[in-house]
Amino acid sequence: MHFSNVIPSSLLLLLPALIPSTSADRLLQSTALSACMKNPKFSASRFNVLFTPDDAIVHFNVTGNSLISGNVTAALDVFAYGYKAVSTDLNPCDSEDLAGLCPMNTGPINIKNSNAPLSEDVIKQVPGIAYTVPDLDGKVRIYINDSSTNEPLACLEAVLSNGKTVYQPAVGWSTAVIAGIGLVASAITSGLGHSNTAAHVAANALSLFGYFQAQAFIGMSSVHLPPIVSAWTQNFQWSMGIVRVGFLQRLCTWYQRATGGTPTDLFTTLATTSVQVQKRSLGSVEHLAKRAFHTLGKRTNNEMTNAENLEVITIRGIERVGFKAKIDSTNIFMTGYTFFIIFIIFVIAIVAIFKGVVEALVKSGRMKNDKFQDFRNGWTTVLKGILFRCVLIGFPQMVVLCFWELTKRDSAAEVVLAIFTIITMLMILGWATFKVWRIAQRSISMHKNPAYILYSDPVSLNKWGFLYVQFKATAYYFIAPILLYLLIKGLFIALVQGSGKAQAVALVIIEAALLIALSVMRPYMDKKTNAFNISIAAINFISALFLLIFSNIFNQPGLVTGVMGVVFFVFNAVFALVLLLMVLVASIYALVSKNPDTRYQPMRDDRGSFIKSQTNLATTELDALGATARGDGKHATPTRRNIDDDDDESFSSGARGQVHAEKAQESGYYGAGSALSQAPSTTTYQSAGGFGGSASPAPPYSNSQYSGYNSRGPVNRGATASPSPFQRGVGYD
Repeated sequence: MHFSNVIPSSLLLLLPALIPSTSADRLLQSTALSACMKNPKFSASRFNVLFTPDDAIVHFNVTGNSLISGNVTAALDVFAYGYKAVSTDLNPCDSEDLAGLCPMNTGPINIKNSNAPLSEDVIKQVPGIAYTVPDLDGKVRIYINDSSTNEPLACLEAVLSNGKTVYQPAVGWSTAVIAGIGLVASAITSGLGHSNTAAHVAANALSLFGYFQAQAFIGMSSVHLPPIVSAWTQNFQWSMGIVRVGFLQRLCTWYQRATGGTPTDLFTTLATTSVQVQKRSLGSVEHLAKRAFHTLGKRTNNEMTNAENLEVITIRGIERVGFKAKIDSTNIFMTGYTFFIIFIIFVIAIVAIFKGVVEALVKSGRMKNDKFQDFRNGWTTVLKGILFRCVLIGFPQMVVLCFWELTKRDSAAEVVLAIFTIITMLMILGWATFKVWRIAQRSISMHKNPAYILYSDPVSLNKWGFLYVQFKATAYYFIAPILLYLLIKGLFIALVQGSGKAQAVALVIIEAALLIALSVMRPYMDKKTNAFNISIAAINFISALFLLIFSNIFNQPGLVTGVMGVVFFVFNAVFALVLLLMVLVASIYALVSKNPDTRYQPMRDDRGSFIKSQTNLATTELDALGATARGDGKHATPTRRNIDDDDDESFSSGARGQVHAEKAQESGYYGAGSALSQAPSTTTYQSAGGFGGSASPAPPYSNSQYSGYNSRGPVNRGATASPSPFQRGVGYD
């Protein structure tokens, strides 16, 4: 398969997914009606209206109840993106199809398959944008007045749709597949020994996944979002585990009932109640469903109308996301949690199957014995690292869902599950971060730079590398601020669902802090990776500013909010497409190229010199050499010797290092003139990260001889050397 042939075909699959669905017919329709005044004298349990401008006819079906008696008139206003596009008066007595409303009588009203013509002047008032832009931010408001006194009797409001939307399942599937391809490509290239390529592809894929989750966070906020923004962010809720599967919903409902909870029955009782999303005022309410819902139990944000005991369920934020995905609000936590567990099990199964397939191919002679040899020899260690990476990927998702569940308490067992899960994940990531810090500090203490042990120990690299390979060696600690950023951001989304403005302000501050930190420190491995992540941080900050505008904190006109919603969709859609293409191209190149490392510049911290194969270090002599180079011999201090004793398989472990060092000394491996026979603090390491001896040539991609790891030439690490560990070696200035 040739690389140039793969890209066009991939683009053909990707581009249509990001194009919203369109229809050749121009139409405006509404399937829900709500009251926009207190104590209305008319309520509707069914409301379907379709306007087709090409034939100038309004088609409608209405079933409701009226407390009005007498002749009435109606004033109709149509709004598009906050702009009043149409304003006209209607008299039921002037239309044969509405003769049943002239006069209007108390009691039930049932209008089926009725039509009402509109004049050409009224049709021309509707702007063309109302028929073309997806997820129309429009509504129609009808005032029913007494024809004799002009007293307002009822105010009804219906949300309009033009049949086009940017919420497409294909978008979610495409983004998920491409992000998955990036992670798989990095794993395969790493197994083939292309560590530089694997690090770049993995870093970009994880950053892309983080961008998807940031978009999902916007959709989960309790801010009222313009329809196009709500629909766009819904495309990325898969990254939070919000995916509807029929049997899974039944399983979640069963589990909740079995553990003492009371599940809602939202999508099987669409008859008596209206589901709404609260907007900025009473007169501006967006329907999210035709009808809904007996009760939400202990949910506290329900509101009741006074007409015929019609219950109105007001939902926002996370519940809104679940409703759009057709998931009952009491099943949201268990759905996300179950998908996370399924993801973990799926990864374990894939790794085990891959191990079995590779071993079978090697035994049958269809694959060379040296292919994936490091993976085959230490696949359990690799699996641990992969599972740690999965925990990191699922961390934002579980922070939001677990803490949100603590506020909803769907059942006692689910609360316990949420507490256990989030504490476990915090402990795992906290321990892993602390381990990286300890290893880096040991490396600095012994070798005057953090990169040596972090990258020269294959076990440490495979197990803990998911936390630091995307950063330059001196910024190994930056995973701690990233985890803190994700935790604080998730807490605001989960625990502040009652105040959209507070969430918006908090997200602006959080995203600004991360953007400033990335722009000033530039912690990632190279310029391209820094630019990639800074761009994502900048877009996330801009998105947070848009969210602040959507919260109506500035009391801007409705037209401004509508236009800003369209702008939000356009720039995020373009940016997402660019990121997807970049990751897709890099992933395909990594898989089909014979030597993908040529596409990337060597890291300035010379990690490539330190990264060593476990296979190459399998012999007693080289194992002993590596152990002695790290100061794990007889004369190593107890603190250094025992720092990694919990990782018995790591050759940076003191106990194993001491054994190998003793064997090496007994065999006389080190000569009197060898640099490695010196004390660790004064060792002069030669070309290949200290593993080659003085006769080894320098790597072809570096002009340094790695004597002291300084690109300017050999450096004497004697008493006159600078004490700063961050002023040594390429990339540390």
